[in-house]
Amino acid sequence: MVDLHVHSTASDGSLAPEAVVERARRAGLAAMALTDHDTVAGVPAAVEAGEGAGLRVVGGCEFSCAAPWGEMHVLGYFLPLRSPELEQFLEDRREDRVRRGREMVTRLQRLGVGLEFEDVLRQANGGAVGRPHVARAIVRQGGAVDVGQAFDRFIGRGRPAFVDKVLPAFRDVAAVVHAVQGIVSLAHIKERGTRGFLERLKQEGLDALEVRHPSHDAELSARLGALAVRLGLLPTGGSDWHGDPEPGETHGALGSQAVPLEWLERLEEARAGRAAPVP
Repeated sequence: MVDLHVHSTASDGSLAPEAVVERARRAGLAAMALTDHDTVAGVPAAVEAGEGAGLRVVGGCEFSCAAPWGEMHVLGYFLPLRSPELEQFLEDRREDRVRRGREMVTRLQRLGVGLEFEDVLRQANGGAVGRPHVARAIVRQGGAVDVGQAFDRFIGRGRPAFVDKVLPAFRDVAAVVHAVQGIVSLAHIKERGTRGFLERLKQEGLDALEVRHPSHDAELSARLGALAVRLGLLPTGGSDWHGDPEPGETHGALGSQAVPLEWLERLEEARAGRAAPVP
C-alpha cells in the first residue's frame, strides 16, 4: 500500500518530514508522497530519510486554486527539487498566505482575541502559513477550546475573521506542474466531482483524480472511481495525514485509504509516456 497525500511541518503538519517517513515505515507503507501546501521544502529531507528506511518518497505539493464555489485543491506529483519557475510560483503563493494570515489576525483583534501575527509564525515554525496555524494560535491564547472551535467561531469560511486567498486558475496550476514534467491530480473533490466539471478540468490539464480520501465514503469513492475510468483519469488516493490530530481536528490515519502501489506505478507510466525527462 501507498499514501499519496501526506503533510509535514513544512506546511501545517505536526511532524518533521523525517518523522513522517518513520511513521510511514511503521505503518507498513511501500511509498508515500509528501504533499505540503505551496512548498516542496520538506521533500529533500523526506527523500533522504526514505532512502535510509527503505521507503520511497515522491516529491509533491498541494496547490490551492480558484473554483466556482471558492477554492479547491490540486496535488502535483513528481515535482523537481530545483525549478526556478516552480519555486517562484510557490513563493508567490506563500507570500499570499502571509498576507492572509496578517489580515485574519487583524480581524481577530477587532473581535477581541488577544493575538499577534508573531504568535501565528511561532505555530508555523518556518513552514508555509495556513489557517491551522492561526487556529492553534487562537487556542494557545485562550480564544477557543480547540482547533475545531477556532474554525467554527472565527476563521472557517463565512466566519467573521475568514479571509480569502488570492487564487490562481486551475489551468495555471496545471501548466506549472506539467512544465516540470509532473502529474496533476484533483484532491478531495467530494460531491462536487460531477462528470461535466471533471471533463472541463481534463481539457485544462487534469491527469488524475483522488478517489480515496477520508472525506469520501465508500459510495462516493466508487462513483468517483467509475467517473475516472470513463474520463480516462488515473485514480489516486491518500489519507491527507497531518500527524496525530489535535482536539477538534479530523484527518485520516496514515495509510488508512488502502491505495495500492499499482496506482503509483500507473502515474509514473503516464508521466514517462507523456514527456521527455527533465534535463
